[in-house]
Amino acid sequence: MLKLLARCALISMVLTSASAAEPIKLKLAFFSSDRSTSYLAAVKPFVDAVNAEARGQIEIETYFSGALGKDPAEQPQLVLDGRADIAYVVTGLTRNRFADNAILELPGLFASMRESVAVLTRLMAANALQGYDDYIVIGAYVSEPETIHSNIPITSLNDLKGKRLRVNNPGEAAALEKLGARPVLLPVNKISEAIGNGSIDGALVNPASVVDYGVKRVATYHYLLGISGAPLMVLMNRKTFNRLPKSAQAIILKYSGAWSAGRFVDTYEAVESSIVAELKSDPKRHVIMPSPSDLDAANAVFAAIADDWASKSQHNAELLKTVRAELTKMRSTR
Repeated sequence: MLKLLARCALISMVLTSASAAEPIKLKLAFFSSDRSTSYLAAVKPFVDAVNAEARGQIEIETYFSGALGKDPAEQPQLVLDGRADIAYVVTGLTRNRFADNAILELPGLFASMRESVAVLTRLMAANALQGYDDYIVIGAYVSEPETIHSNIPITSLNDLKGKRLRVNNPGEAAALEKLGARPVLLPVNKISEAIGNGSIDGALVNPASVVDYGVKRVATYHYLLGISGAPLMVLMNRKTFNRLPKSAQAIILKYSGAWSAGRFVDTYEAVESSIVAELKSDPKRHVIMPSPSDLDAANAVFAAIADDWASKSQHNAELLKTVRAELTKMRSTR
């Protein structure tokens, strides 16, 4: 009897030890595929780094192609509901939840992705943007300023008149309206179908999305007027984060913020430089840079939109002042 009891106790100890060694599993929701640039730039570096260092403590598993929720607009709620612990989020699709991110969508404010991501990283570190109380911000990014890709000739501002063009956010919509186009708010994964069936004439997207979401198949005119980028986030449920061991929290934070932003920019820049070069080398395509007069006219429209946004509230005005001060500081040190 004593031997049986001792054996049972030993088995219990082994099972308890094995159970204790099991890592905490975290689910990451990603609505696109593992071949997309967004995954390679924003999600994969973070997941690989955390899983490698936190082996035995936590393990992040990525669920692709909307396995936890297909609608890109519902990704922040997936995290709050517990259907996912972490999610890749396009904040422009849930405007009321992340209203301050409109500052990042103002047309013409940022000259490049590297510039906008650097400013956003500083804003997040300073807790300057509202809407994130329930989240841990693992990564905060902005895409390259989106340009115009169509299946009909668009080679100048004048060609925009009356054209139905997909936009990502109200800032882009306001800019296109003032330039004579008809903006259509549409998720990025619906663009190629909409151009193909004629419901829109073209779309504002960044170069990577031209390839990732099939826009390249249906658009052969590429008018490279940069308007504004799309704010993007990798967000984690704050309560879930707080329940993790301190050592696991430290690992997640180590590969968040500036670390994650740096990997995002480096990956995207390499991919998008290659894509633009490929578009320019294809004789069947028309890649057009805006003329100096078109740039001057567009920049005047962009400045008016920014001033109008700032005039809507003191908060907006202060936020725009802060961002412009950061841009001045960054540009002066180059």
